[in-house]
Amino acid sequence: MNLLRATTGLALALGLSAGVSSVALAADLTIGVRAGPASIDPDFTATGTHAEAMKHIFDTLIKSGNDLQLEPGLAESWQAIDDTTWEFKLRKGVKFHDGSDFTAEDVKFSIERIPHVTGANPTSVYVRRVKDVEIVDPYTVRVKTDGPAPTLPNDFIRLFVVSHVAAKDYSDTPEHATEGFNSGKAAIGTGPYKFVSWTPKEELVLERFDDYWGGKEPWDKVIRKELPNDAARVAQLKAGQVDIVARIPASDIATLENDSSLKIIKTDSVYEFLVYFDFREQAPQITANDGSALAKNPFLDPRVREAFDLAIDRETITEVAMEGMGKAQSQIITPNIFGYNPAIQLTQPDIEKAKQLLADAGYPDGFKVVFNFTNDRLPSDKEVGTTIAQMLAAINVTVEANAQPGAVYFPANTRGDYSFGMSGWGTLTGEANYALAALLHTNDPETKLGGFNVHHYSNPEMDKLIEGAAAEMDTPKREMLLQDANALVAKERAILPIASTVSAWGMKKELTITPRSDEDTLAMNIRPAN
Repeated sequence: MNLLRATTGLALALGLSAGVSSVALAADLTIGVRAGPASIDPDFTATGTHAEAMKHIFDTLIKSGNDLQLEPGLAESWQAIDDTTWEFKLRKGVKFHDGSDFTAEDVKFSIERIPHVTGANPTSVYVRRVKDVEIVDPYTVRVKTDGPAPTLPNDFIRLFVVSHVAAKDYSDTPEHATEGFNSGKAAIGTGPYKFVSWTPKEELVLERFDDYWGGKEPWDKVIRKELPNDAARVAQLKAGQVDIVARIPASDIATLENDSSLKIIKTDSVYEFLVYFDFREQAPQITANDGSALAKNPFLDPRVREAFDLAIDRETITEVAMEGMGKAQSQIITPNIFGYNPAIQLTQPDIEKAKQLLADAGYPDGFKVVFNFTNDRLPSDKEVGTTIAQMLAAINVTVEANAQPGAVYFPANTRGDYSFGMSGWGTLTGEANYALAALLHTNDPETKLGGFNVHHYSNPEMDKLIEGAAAEMDTPKREMLLQDANALVAKERAILPIASTVSAWGMKKELTITPRSDEDTLAMNIRPAN
């Protein structure tokens, strides 16, 4: 039991009484997580679980707070000095793990290396607006953008800073970067923990960095164990093999809450289940009831999309399919995200109206469609997908529920194999344009917008709103543009938001955690309860 491994000898030497909790002497913290890093290079992928692990080793220029608010990180302050220039004042006295000083040169190097080393789900999205980086002095950096870029500070919460000295020889290709960082040679950050070792798909071992600028952490060593199977993760918590675990399944919460040695802490998450329609003229996986081809893609008719929306009872999904661990949502972003539109109401189910809409659209007897969704991406994703398929049967749509691992779903979805699907999405930058630009702008490789819009939705009005918000430096005006864009999503039903997840951590009662809405499980947020 790692958490409680205080030695009697140390207790006696310090003259501690028997009443002092042994947690005060804790040296190690073992965390059970669903997934870990894909590399030790922080720029290898933008996947959330990867970034979560990297935050222990590497600092970002700007930090994302527990509710995704922007906070000073390696940059103490930042300001737009003109429409295309952001100036960052850097923190002085910061040390890398090898004892070298952090300076503006490391920031410039870290920004410029990303396009050369990033891999799948590229981190280049966070620096796509950067045109040039100018070092004003050792602790001042100016970033020139390709136009007005009001959300650059939001993007920079994922700008991990590496040592320009340690990473110099490992920043030309993804292969060299992986080699250098995974070996530990280049894995030199300024974060609260130092890299010790990594066994892919098994565990990441970290050691406390005593010279961390943000203060000394309570844990000498942190072990992050990858336990993708929910049952195995819970079992190891019960057996004392881990001290805290993330993403407790809803079905296990009551049992764990009744265990006097454990406790549960919950928080609302920014991760949502989103349902996607295919907007191509000819769509695979949709047929008439007899299996014959349809004359056109039914989803191009807004009445069909509205019918599907009205058939879905979101409150029932959160209560039954998610077992109370969800919140029904009306937008593709949660209420804590900048740009949320409070005027948009949650869709209430109306089966009779949905049937009439289908009949008006020429489908009085419905049609057949395959509904594709993940079974290992977010908690209860399989149950939510299956429930939606059952609800659509009430309006005479024959749905084949196709639950599958994310490793299968996402490549096939990107290839265009699917016409109707659901997956999880989290707006991790705290700003609505992150989701709108990725999911609903016309896919345009030249502007790098619409990168995750694989369902071929395209609307000039939507593009104009998104592009306007992306360039509007006046905050109230930008918020209005984002709210208008979210209203258009709701009107057109380009994507159907279903519900956000409620995240739960299980832990030994001697621990506590400050939960984050992005579900990151950070050792820096875990403390002895007393």
